[in-house]
Amino acid sequence: MRVLFIGGPGAGKGTQSARMANFFGLTHLSSGDLLRKHVAEGTPLGQRVKDFMDRGDLVPDQVVMDMLRKPVLAASRTGGYILDGFPRTAEQAEAAYLVASELGVEVQVAVHLRVDDHVLVERLMGRGRGADDNDRAVIEHRIEVYNKQTTPLVEYYAGNAAQSS
Repeated sequence: MRVLFIGGPGAGKGTQSARMANFFGLTHLSSGDLLRKHVAEGTPLGQRVKDFMDRGDLVPDQVVMDMLRKPVLAASRTGGYILDGFPRTAEQAEAAYLVASELGVEVQVAVHLRVDDHVLVERLMGRGRGADDNDRAVIEHRIEVYNKQTTPLVEYYAGNAAQSS
């Protein structure tokens, strides 16, 4: 099983993905957690993405796709994966689909978690996962970026589901 969770920052993607992964015995892959790990460890990848993350901007597509390639392949060999945090745009989804379909590891199910913006702000302000979770302006920017760039992603998957049924 290969599942994608879509939702704004603080929507519960990580929580629900982890629960579902545990229940079904799948690998949970969080692009955000992997990126934060690279930043914390000061890896070359972490150094490349730190400024994007500090501003609340999306990390460039190819960087995230390269980072996820090996974990997705490994997880697919052991029963599947639940991915949260990527793709975030319809363009990323299309690029990821082309690569994943060549490898036979494309997403089979997309789940959209809808949460009102004001609830996302409240959750993130209370979460305190990092400096960006304590700065209201950065949080609001992240939500704005999500609404602008990720909403078409939901439409992309809805359209593909309609076409494949």
